[in-house]
Amino acid sequence: MCSADQETVRSAYIELVKKVHPDSGQPEASEDRFHEIDEAFKFLQQRFAKNRRGIFDDDDDEVPDIRHTAPQHRHYLSYYDCGPGNPLQRHKQHELIKAKEAQEHLIKHRVDKSQISENSLKGKGGIFANNPMKKTQYGFDRIVEDYIQEAISKGDFDNLSGAGKPLPNVHVQNPYVDFTMQKVNKILSDNGFTPQWIALQRDVREDLENLKTKLEQERIYFGEYPLTGAELKAWETFLTNCKEEEKLINHKIDEYNLIAPIFERQLFRVDLCKLSDDVLKDPDIPKNKDRPLADGRNDKATNSNESKTDFLDCVENMGEMFILTPDRQIIYHLSGFPLEMVDWATYHRTDLAPFVL
Repeated sequence: MCSADQETVRSAYIELVKKVHPDSGQPEASEDRFHEIDEAFKFLQQRFAKNRRGIFDDDDDEVPDIRHTAPQHRHYLSYYDCGPGNPLQRHKQHELIKAKEAQEHLIKHRVDKSQISENSLKGKGGIFANNPMKKTQYGFDRIVEDYIQEAISKGDFDNLSGAGKPLPNVHVQNPYVDFTMQKVNKILSDNGFTPQWIALQRDVREDLENLKTKLEQERIYFGEYPLTGAELKAWETFLTNCKEEEKLINHKIDEYNLIAPIFERQLFRVDLCKLSDDVLKDPDIPKNKDRPLADGRNDKATNSNESKTDFLDCVENMGEMFILTPDRQIIYHLSGFPLEMVDWATYHRTDLAPFVL
C-alpha cells in the first residue's frame, strides 16, 4: 500500500516528467516512459480522491495455493442425478425420469380430480344438476361424457348384468393385437356377427377339404403308385381340371393372410402337386375300382355290351344262316335247330367260334 501523501507524489511526478519528457532534451527522454509515469500519476490521483471520500479498496488479491478442482461428490455437471454412463446414456436416463415424473403428476391430478365431491358442481345455480346437456362442451370426449351422465340420470345403467363383478383382466389379452381391432371383434362377436378373417378362414378350410375329397374319390379308380401309361395321363388330365379350384383357394388364402390379426394365424398356399402325391401314396384309399357310368353301369358291363352288339351285328350280316328271336337272346339256324343259349360275356368261347366265322 502507498504511504506517501498526495503532495509528495505530485513533486516526484514533476521531477520525473522533466527528465523523461520527449521535449526536455535530456538523455533519459522517452515517450513510452513518459506515458507510463503519466498513467501511474493519474491512478494515484484517483486513489487519493477515493480516500478523501471514504472509499477504500481491498488491495489484497487472493492468490490460491492450489489449482481449482471440482468437488469429488459431483462427477458430472450435466444430468448429475441420472447415474453413471456417457453423456448420451445419462441424457436418455434423464428423459425417462422426466416422463415418469410427468406420468406421476398426471395420475395425482386425476386422483385429486376424482375425489371432488359429487355435489360440489351442482351448487352453481343448478345448471349441471338440472340439465347435463347444457354443460360447456370441449371436444368429442366432453360430448361422450355428457351422454353418459344423461344416461345415468335416466337409469340406463341400473341393474346391469355385470354389476358388482370384477372387470376382465386386460393383461391376458395378446399384446401384439391392435387394441381397437380386438374391441371391434369382441363387439361383433357379442352381437352375433363373425369377423371377416374368421369367415374367410372357414371358407378356405371348407374349399380345401372339398378338394381333398375330390382327389380321394378319383383315386379309387386308379392302380398302385406310381402310375404309368394311360393311368398317369388320365390323372394328369384330372389335375389340370382342378387347377381352377387351386387358384381360387390360393386367392382366398392371400386375402386372408392380409387381414389375419397375428402372424401365427396365417396359412400356406395350396400346392396341388404335393396334395396329389399325398393322395396317391395314401395306403388307406381303395384302388382299382370300376368307374360307374351315368346310368349306374360300370366299365366291364359296358365292354360286355359293346361285345354283344358286335356279335349281333356279325350274326345279322349272316342272315342266310341264322335267325334271331325278337329278344335277341337265342340264335337259330335256318333249319330251325337251336344252337345254344348265348352267354354274351363269353360269346368268344371255342364252341361259338365256327358260328362267328
